[in-house]
Amino acid sequence: MSNRPFTCVAGLATTAALAIAVSACGAPSGSQPSSAAPTTSVPATAAPAAPVATAAPLPTAAARPTQAADASAALTSGDAASVRLVLDAASSQASYHAKEQLVGKTLPSEAVGTSPGVTGTLMLGADGSIASEQSTITVDLTKLKSDESRRDNFIKTDTLQTSKFPTATFVAHAVQGLPTPLPTSGQATFQLLGDLTVHGVTRPVTWQVTAQFADQSISGSATTTVNITDFGMTPPKAGPVLSIEDGLGLELAFTATRAA
Repeated sequence: MSNRPFTCVAGLATTAALAIAVSACGAPSGSQPSSAAPTTSVPATAAPAAPVATAAPLPTAAARPTQAADASAALTSGDAASVRLVLDAASSQASYHAKEQLVGKTLPSEAVGTSPGVTGTLMLGADGSIASEQSTITVDLTKLKSDESRRDNFIKTDTLQTSKFPTATFVAHAVQGLPTPLPTSGQATFQLLGDLTVHGVTRPVTWQVTAQFADQSISGSATTTVNITDFGMTPPKAGPVLSIEDGLGLELAFTATRAA
Protein backbone atom coordinates (compact mmCIF):
# COMPACT_ATOMS: atom_id res chain seq x y z
CA MET A 1 0.00 0.00 0.00
CA SER A 2 1.26 3.51 -0.90
CA ASN A 3 2.03 5.70 2.07
CA ARG A 4 1.84 9.02 0.21
CA PRO A 5 -0.54 11.49 1.88
CA PHE A 6 -4.13 11.28 0.79
CA THR A 7 -4.14 15.07 0.52
CA CYS A 8 -2.50 14.73 -2.90
CA VAL A 9 -6.02 14.62 -4.44
CA ALA A 10 -7.56 17.37 -2.28
CA GLY A 11 -8.92 20.33 -4.23
CA LEU A 12 -8.45 18.88 -7.76
CA ALA A 13 -11.17 20.27 -10.03
CA THR A 14 -10.25 19.33 -13.58
CA THR A 15 -9.37 16.26 -15.60
CA ALA A 16 -5.85 17.49 -16.20
CA ALA A 17 -5.29 18.07 -12.50
CA LEU A 18 -6.67 14.61 -11.68
CA ALA A 19 -4.30 13.00 -14.19
CA ILE A 20 -1.33 14.78 -12.64
CA ALA A 21 -2.43 13.68 -9.16
CA VAL A 22 -2.80 10.04 -10.25
CA SER A 23 0.64 10.15 -11.78
CA ALA A 24 2.16 11.60 -8.63
CA CYS A 25 0.32 9.53 -6.06
CA GLY A 26 -0.03 6.21 -7.85
CA ALA A 27 -3.16 4.26 -8.64
CA PRO A 28 -5.47 3.41 -5.79
CA SER A 29 -4.75 0.09 -4.12
CA GLY A 30 -6.48 -2.87 -5.80
CA SER A 31 -7.18 -1.15 -9.20
CA GLN A 32 -5.59 -2.14 -12.53
CA PRO A 33 -4.57 0.74 -14.85
CA SER A 34 -5.99 0.59 -18.43
CA SER A 35 -3.53 0.73 -21.32
CA ALA A 36 -5.84 2.89 -23.45
CA ALA A 37 -8.22 4.60 -21.12
CA PRO A 38 -10.44 7.06 -23.08
CA THR A 39 -10.35 10.65 -22.13
CA THR A 40 -13.55 11.77 -20.54
CA SER A 41 -14.49 15.15 -19.34
CA VAL A 42 -15.03 15.77 -15.66
CA PRO A 43 -17.44 18.43 -14.54
CA ALA A 44 -15.51 21.44 -13.40
CA THR A 45 -16.96 21.44 -9.97
CA ALA A 46 -14.69 21.70 -7.00
CA ALA A 47 -14.09 18.29 -5.49
CA PRO A 48 -14.56 18.18 -1.75
CA ALA A 49 -11.31 18.17 0.12
CA ALA A 50 -10.31 14.67 1.16
CA PRO A 51 -9.85 14.26 4.88
CA VAL A 52 -6.27 14.56 5.98
CA ALA A 53 -5.06 11.33 7.49
CA THR A 54 -3.05 12.15 10.56
CA ALA A 55 -1.38 9.62 12.80
CA ALA A 56 -0.24 10.23 16.32
CA PRO A 57 3.56 10.45 16.38
CA LEU A 58 5.30 7.41 17.81
CA PRO A 59 6.85 8.14 21.18
CA THR A 60 10.58 8.43 21.27
CA ALA A 61 12.62 5.97 23.30
CA ALA A 62 12.74 8.44 26.18
CA ALA A 63 8.99 9.07 26.05
CA ARG A 64 7.87 5.44 25.85
CA PRO A 65 6.58 4.17 29.18
CA THR A 66 8.85 1.69 30.89
CA GLN A 67 8.13 -0.77 33.66
CA ALA A 68 8.38 0.93 37.03
CA ALA A 69 11.55 0.06 38.92
CA ASP A 70 11.26 -1.34 42.42
CA ALA A 71 11.73 0.75 45.55
CA SER A 72 15.39 -0.18 45.84
CA ALA A 73 16.26 1.11 42.37
CA ALA A 74 14.24 4.28 42.89
CA LEU A 75 16.01 5.12 46.11
CA THR A 76 19.48 4.40 44.76
CA SER A 77 18.94 6.69 41.77
CA GLY A 78 19.78 9.78 43.79
CA ASP A 79 16.24 10.88 44.55
CA ALA A 80 16.57 14.03 46.61
CA ALA A 81 13.47 13.07 48.61
CA SER A 82 15.00 9.84 49.93
CA VAL A 83 16.54 9.79 53.40
CA ARG A 84 19.39 7.60 54.60
CA LEU A 85 19.44 6.98 58.33
CA VAL A 86 22.68 5.79 59.94
CA LEU A 87 22.58 4.34 63.43
CA ASP A 88 24.88 6.01 65.95
CA ALA A 89 26.74 3.06 67.48
CA ALA A 90 27.70 5.12 70.52
CA SER A 91 24.05 5.87 71.33
CA SER A 92 22.33 2.63 70.32
CA GLN A 93 21.97 -0.74 72.04
CA ALA A 94 19.96 -3.94 71.72
CA SER A 95 18.46 -5.90 74.61
CA TYR A 96 16.54 -9.08 75.34
CA HIS A 97 13.95 -9.40 78.12
CA ALA A 98 13.22 -12.93 79.36
CA LYS A 99 10.95 -14.21 82.11
CA GLU A 100 12.90 -16.70 84.21
CA GLN A 101 12.35 -18.79 87.30
CA LEU A 102 15.25 -18.76 89.74
CA VAL A 103 16.23 -21.22 92.44
CA GLY A 104 14.81 -20.16 95.81
CA LYS A 105 12.43 -17.60 94.28
CA THR A 106 8.66 -18.05 94.34
CA LEU A 107 7.98 -15.47 91.65
CA PRO A 108 9.50 -15.26 88.19
CA SER A 109 11.92 -12.44 87.52
CA GLU A 110 13.05 -10.72 84.36
CA ALA A 111 16.48 -11.30 82.89
CA VAL A 112 17.83 -8.49 80.76
CA GLY A 113 20.89 -8.79 78.55
CA THR A 114 22.25 -5.89 76.52
CA SER A 115 24.70 -5.49 73.66
CA PRO A 116 26.14 -2.07 72.76
CA GLY A 117 27.36 -3.43 69.43
CA VAL A 118 24.62 -2.10 67.14
CA THR A 119 25.29 -0.80 63.64
CA GLY A 120 23.23 -0.31 60.51
CA THR A 121 21.37 1.95 58.11
CA LEU A 122 17.85 2.44 56.77
CA MET A 123 17.11 3.94 53.35
CA LEU A 124 13.66 5.54 53.23
CA GLY A 125 11.79 7.05 50.30
CA ALA A 126 9.46 10.03 50.48
CA ASP A 127 6.58 7.66 49.73
CA GLY A 128 7.42 5.39 52.66
CA SER A 129 9.22 2.74 50.60
CA ILE A 130 12.40 1.04 51.80
CA ALA A 131 15.47 -0.09 49.86
CA SER A 132 15.96 -3.47 51.55
CA GLU A 133 19.53 -4.05 50.37
CA GLN A 134 20.50 -0.79 52.07
CA SER A 135 18.42 -1.28 55.22
CA THR A 136 20.15 -3.73 57.54
CA ILE A 137 20.73 -3.54 61.30
CA THR A 138 23.37 -5.78 62.88
CA VAL A 139 23.80 -6.67 66.58
CA ASP A 140 27.02 -8.11 67.97
CA LEU A 141 25.81 -10.98 70.19
CA THR A 142 29.28 -11.63 71.60
CA LYS A 143 28.88 -8.39 73.58
CA LEU A 144 25.68 -9.44 75.35
CA LYS A 145 25.89 -8.89 79.08
CA SER A 146 23.42 -9.19 81.96
CA ASP A 147 23.75 -9.06 85.73
CA GLU A 148 24.77 -12.73 85.88
CA SER A 149 27.97 -13.87 84.18
CA ARG A 150 27.02 -17.57 84.37
CA ARG A 151 23.84 -16.81 82.45
CA ASP A 152 25.77 -14.81 79.86
CA ASN A 153 28.36 -17.52 79.30
CA PHE A 154 25.73 -20.23 78.94
CA ILE A 155 23.58 -18.19 76.55
CA LYS A 156 26.50 -17.25 74.32
CA THR A 157 28.14 -20.68 74.38
CA ASP A 158 25.21 -23.13 74.36
CA THR A 159 22.12 -21.21 73.25
CA LEU A 160 23.22 -18.62 70.72
CA GLN A 161 26.48 -20.39 69.86
CA THR A 162 28.13 -17.06 69.16
CA SER A 163 31.39 -18.72 68.08
CA LYS A 164 29.46 -19.86 64.99
CA PHE A 165 26.71 -17.19 64.83
CA PRO A 166 28.26 -14.02 66.29
CA THR A 167 25.64 -11.58 65.03
CA ALA A 168 21.91 -11.09 64.68
CA THR A 169 20.71 -9.18 61.63
CA PHE A 170 17.46 -7.49 60.74
CA VAL A 171 16.67 -6.58 57.12
CA ALA A 172 13.83 -4.07 56.78
CA HIS A 173 11.33 -4.55 53.95
CA ALA A 174 8.49 -2.14 54.71
CA VAL A 175 7.28 0.52 57.11
CA GLN A 176 3.68 1.21 58.11
CA GLY A 177 2.34 4.37 59.72
CA LEU A 178 5.47 6.49 59.30
CA PRO A 179 4.58 10.06 58.28
CA THR A 180 5.82 11.03 54.82
CA PRO A 181 7.92 12.88 54.05
CA LEU A 182 10.01 12.12 57.12
CA PRO A 183 9.26 14.73 59.83
CA THR A 184 11.90 17.05 61.24
CA SER A 185 10.14 17.50 64.58
CA GLY A 186 7.59 15.86 66.85
CA GLN A 187 6.96 12.23 67.74
CA ALA A 188 5.37 9.32 65.89
CA THR A 189 4.68 5.63 66.33
CA PHE A 190 4.89 3.20 63.42
CA GLN A 191 5.73 -0.39 62.48
CA LEU A 192 8.90 -1.65 60.82
CA LEU A 193 8.55 -5.00 59.03
CA GLY A 194 11.33 -7.28 57.92
CA ASP A 195 13.33 -10.46 58.48
CA LEU A 196 15.33 -11.25 61.62
CA THR A 197 18.17 -13.78 61.42
CA VAL A 198 19.48 -15.34 64.65
CA HIS A 199 21.40 -18.59 65.08
CA GLY A 200 21.33 -19.06 61.31
CA VAL A 201 17.52 -19.04 61.15
CA THR A 202 15.48 -16.26 59.52
CA ARG A 203 11.95 -15.34 60.60
CA PRO A 204 9.66 -12.37 59.74
CA VAL A 205 9.16 -9.93 62.59
CA THR A 206 7.35 -6.64 63.12
CA TRP A 207 8.83 -3.95 65.35
CA GLN A 208 6.70 -1.41 67.16
CA VAL A 209 8.63 1.84 66.93
CA THR A 210 8.29 5.08 68.86
CA ALA A 211 10.52 7.84 67.48
CA GLN A 212 11.33 11.45 68.25
CA PHE A 213 12.29 13.52 65.21
CA ALA A 214 14.75 16.40 64.92
CA ASP A 215 16.33 18.23 62.00
CA GLN A 216 19.33 15.92 61.67
CA SER A 217 18.53 12.95 63.90
CA ILE A 218 15.91 10.46 65.03
CA SER A 219 15.90 8.70 68.39
CA GLY A 220 13.58 6.27 70.10
CA SER A 221 12.97 2.59 70.73
CA ALA A 222 11.68 -0.43 68.82
CA THR A 223 10.26 -3.57 70.42
CA THR A 224 9.10 -6.98 69.23
CA THR A 225 8.43 -10.46 70.63
CA VAL A 226 9.84 -13.74 69.33
CA ASN A 227 9.99 -17.35 70.45
CA ILE A 228 13.40 -18.81 71.22
CA THR A 229 12.44 -22.17 69.71
CA ASP A 230 11.42 -20.51 66.41
CA PHE A 231 15.12 -19.88 65.79
CA GLY A 232 16.22 -23.45 66.43
CA MET A 233 17.32 -22.86 70.03
CA THR A 234 16.32 -24.31 73.40
CA PRO A 235 15.46 -21.93 76.27
CA PRO A 236 18.57 -21.91 78.45
CA LYS A 237 18.87 -23.34 81.97
CA ALA A 238 22.06 -22.55 83.81
CA GLY A 239 23.24 -22.02 87.36
CA PRO A 240 20.44 -20.57 89.47
CA VAL A 241 18.04 -20.45 86.52
CA LEU A 242 15.38 -23.18 86.69
CA SER A 243 13.60 -22.19 83.49
CA ILE A 244 13.14 -19.40 80.97
CA GLU A 245 9.92 -18.81 79.04
CA ASP A 246 10.03 -19.42 75.30
CA GLY A 247 8.66 -15.96 74.54
CA LEU A 248 11.39 -13.36 74.42
CA GLY A 249 11.08 -9.58 74.24
CA LEU A 250 13.59 -7.73 72.09
CA GLU A 251 14.27 -4.01 72.29
CA LEU A 252 16.38 -1.65 70.24
CA ALA A 253 17.16 1.75 71.75
CA PHE A 254 18.52 3.87 68.93
CA THR A 255 19.75 7.20 67.71
CA ALA A 256 20.16 7.68 63.99
CA THR A 257 21.45 10.60 61.96
CA ARG A 258 20.27 11.71 58.54
CA ALA A 259 23.01 11.24 56.00
CA ALA A 260 23.35 12.37 52.40
